[in-house]
Amino acid sequence: MKRHLKILFVTSELAPLVSTGGLADVAAALPRALHDQGCDVRVVMPHYRSIASQHRGDPVAMCVADLGVKTAYGAMRRTVVPGTKIPLYFVEHEGYFGRERPYGVGAYEYDDNAERFCFFSQGVLHGIAQSAWKPDIVHCHDWHTAPIPVFMRTRYRADAFWSGVPALFTIHNIAFQGRYAAEKFACTGFEPWLFSPQYVEYEGDMNLMKGAIAFATRLNTVSPRYAREIQTLEYGAGLDGMLRTRSGDLRGILNGVDYEHWNPATDPHIVANYDVNNLMGKAACKRALQKAFGLPQCHAPVFGVVSRLYWQKGLDLLADAMDRLAAMNLQFVILGAGDPALESRLADVARRYPDKVAVRFSFDVPLAHQVQAGGDFFVMPSRYEPCGLSQLYSLAYGTVPVVRRTGGLADTVRNINPVHLKRGDATGITFVPLTPEAIVRAVGQAMELYADKKRLAKVRQACMREDFSWDRSCREYIRLYEEAIAAA
Repeated sequence: MKRHLKILFVTSELAPLVSTGGLADVAAALPRALHDQGCDVRVVMPHYRSIASQHRGDPVAMCVADLGVKTAYGAMRRTVVPGTKIPLYFVEHEGYFGRERPYGVGAYEYDDNAERFCFFSQGVLHGIAQSAWKPDIVHCHDWHTAPIPVFMRTRYRADAFWSGVPALFTIHNIAFQGRYAAEKFACTGFEPWLFSPQYVEYEGDMNLMKGAIAFATRLNTVSPRYAREIQTLEYGAGLDGMLRTRSGDLRGILNGVDYEHWNPATDPHIVANYDVNNLMGKAACKRALQKAFGLPQCHAPVFGVVSRLYWQKGLDLLADAMDRLAAMNLQFVILGAGDPALESRLADVARRYPDKVAVRFSFDVPLAHQVQAGGDFFVMPSRYEPCGLSQLYSLAYGTVPVVRRTGGLADTVRNINPVHLKRGDATGITFVPLTPEAIVRAVGQAMELYADKKRLAKVRQACMREDFSWDRSCREYIRLYEEAIAAA
């Protein structure tokens, strides 16, 4: 009989409480899927100032952290993940987490982030150990939780509670590693011998993710192709060699979609609902989107972008291509925020082509749903993409993705080549060269598809028939948990 796993799920953000990107969506959806599979999953995260008081919960333990130069004291609180019965623990410390933003302000992160998240990591281990519940495995996400596997295998190696408990470390984006100057090492609480090239030292700096890669029982990332890519010089961000040494312990598991929130048949944020068998509502959604962005309500295809605006997403290349794209009979709607220089460039494009390009520099959830529902195509020219969620949402809404063939984009979008068109399973347009010219060619292909209404309808329906629910990915995670437990 298969036993019900006890999983401690550690994250720095969780939708809808705190969200700066896809990690928060994963942290909200995967525990629910695990719970539905019968697992006893519990989530723990920092208690940021922005979390509303009704979600704060009750204190259950004191958290103590030895940070080398000092001892820090906080508290652990317990509540439930909003809308579920899943236990949620907060690690509370006013000095570290009672701040305006989770990681920093604007483009600048807090100077003591290494210390903050080493406190959080020790707070998790100290606080949970005081409960009556012991996990079978600790699932850590991204660099903010990277100290946990390090502490578990060093300071807590012989601990009566934590000894023998495995850790899974998930890399959501290897570009963000928790890399800090060497002098920050003294504030981590790590044992001195860990500052070596074998563990957390990297080119004279300290690298928290490197420590997790060294010590976690198993590793994974958020798509099969990205798991292969990060073991290469081009995509490994300096950690490819270390990842290759652990290739036998590294898996790629594709992220999923929470279809309760991303479903055009039930979406409350759009003006007309529709489904794969009746796409009539999509036209009304398109008109509403054009109106919302102040564009003429014409029959030109609408290309949508919902993204953080920074280098990884390749939107500077899209801006480079805009003069040529604007010569076509099309419209672009762009929703996102980020790099001020890129925002300025896109705003200038919108001023020059007011009937063809419109931008909104914000993170607006209802409007993001409206872009997915009202767009004809969805554009992601990413330099790299660990998984990507936006293209999965666009598939669900029958908004044909136009994506660079990399990482999770390559794993989830099938190009409209003759083979896939004949099979009836083509779901998008993919391109490889990282150039404005390649973007122009891909958009040109989309224009040709748009002109062929019969083929367009078939591709849209193929998109909407795709199933990227968390159920499948959840079962893969359970297998990986069991493998890690067996190896511990």
